[in-house]
Amino acid sequence: MIPAAPEHSLKTFYTTLGAALLFTLYTSSSLPDVVASHFNSAGAATGFLPRRAYTVLATLMLLLPALLLVQLPRQTLRKPNARINLPNARYWLAPQRREQTVAIITRSCAQLAQLLVIFLCYAHWLLVHANHTVPPTLSSTWLIGGLVVFLGLTVAGSGRLIARFYSIEE
Repeated sequence: MIPAAPEHSLKTFYTTLGAALLFTLYTSSSLPDVVASHFNSAGAATGFLPRRAYTVLATLMLLLPALLLVQLPRQTLRKPNARINLPNARYWLAPQRREQTVAIITRSCAQLAQLLVIFLCYAHWLLVHANHTVPPTLSSTWLIGGLVVFLGLTVAGSGRLIARFYSIEE
C-alpha cells in the first residue's frame, strides 16, 4: 500500500503551523505588560518576562522545533547514501521501495511536528489563561493532562511507524 503523498502531510503541517502562529500572536496581545512565564509545580508564578520578550520566545519555541522536525529528515533522507536504521532495512531500502520508505518517514515526522505544534499552542493557551487570574496561577492538572495526551499520541504514532517497518509486503 502506497502512503499518502508527503506533500499533503507537509501542506497540512504548514497550515497548522500558520494557524498556530496567528493564534499565538493574537492571544499574546491580550497578556499583561509583564507576563508570568514560569510556574512551579503548584502552579504559582516564579518567573516573569516583558510581553514582547515572551511573544518572541513563544514564537521561536513554536517554530524552531517543529520546522527542524520536518526539514531535517527531509533533507537528510533525500541523500542516496543516507543511513537509515530500520527493521527489515534491506527490504525497505531496496531501490524499488526506498522512495516509499522515505515518504512514510517524512509523513510521520510531519505528523509528529503537527502534534507538537498543537501541544505547544495548548500550553500557551494555559499560560494566557493563567495570566488572566490574580495572582497568575497555572493549572498543573490541565498541563499534565495535555502532556499525557501528547506523549500517548507520540508513543502510539511511533509504535505504528516501527510496526510498519517490521511488516514486509509481499
